[in-house]
Amino acid sequence: MGFTIGGIRDLRSGSRRRGRASDTATTVAEYTGLWGWDVAPGARAARGGRVSCSCGAVGCPAPGAHPLSFAPPVPAGSTLDEAAAAWAEVPGAAVLLPVGRSFDVLEVSEAAGRHALARLERMGLPLGPVALTPHGRALFFVAPGAAAQLPQLLYRMGWDDTRLDLRGLGPGDHITAPPSDFAGLGPMRWLRPPALDTADRPPEARLLLGTLAYVSHRSGGGAP
Repeated sequence: MGFTIGGIRDLRSGSRRRGRASDTATTVAEYTGLWGWDVAPGARAARGGRVSCSCGAVGCPAPGAHPLSFAPPVPAGSTLDEAAAAWAEVPGAAVLLPVGRSFDVLEVSEAAGRHALARLERMGLPLGPVALTPHGRALFFVAPGAAAQLPQLLYRMGWDDTRLDLRGLGPGDHITAPPSDFAGLGPMRWLRPPALDTADRPPEARLLLGTLAYVSHRSGGGAP
């Protein structure tokens, strides 16, 4: 990876003096260089009389929540200079993380996610990052392959015939990364920020899934 923790902190301090564009480049460089994730430039949403998308497509099905088709991703390991050069080509783009390479995602309601996280921490289980959307969803980072394995895992745990507010995100999906705006609804946040020991080695889904399914069921939520 390209940076140390101290180096990122120095970059952050310097970026405050250089403005928002530099702040975004520093965030991208942190994700690529420190956490080892690919980053994709994403569209932004604008809210007026109705929600519109910066991609310019009429009737865009996911305004402000999809990658820009013409902008290549910034690969894991990219430096600050490389991130700054990439973002200079797409000023104002949202920061998106492609799912399926370094991690998959298990998504539940924010309330269920908060309860599950507290349970999992008390149990001492390994945990990866957890992000929160502005519309009340919690995104648990887990090892790649979880989305494809989810039906089988739920079957083995006896949750296959239960309506759960729980879904897996895998290859082909993207999530908006904190602190970028999600679909014009507000900024993404970290409930559990990335850490050096788990960012590039998130836990296997089976270690979290039983608790997530149980709490989701107890919360009374159906499928989103």
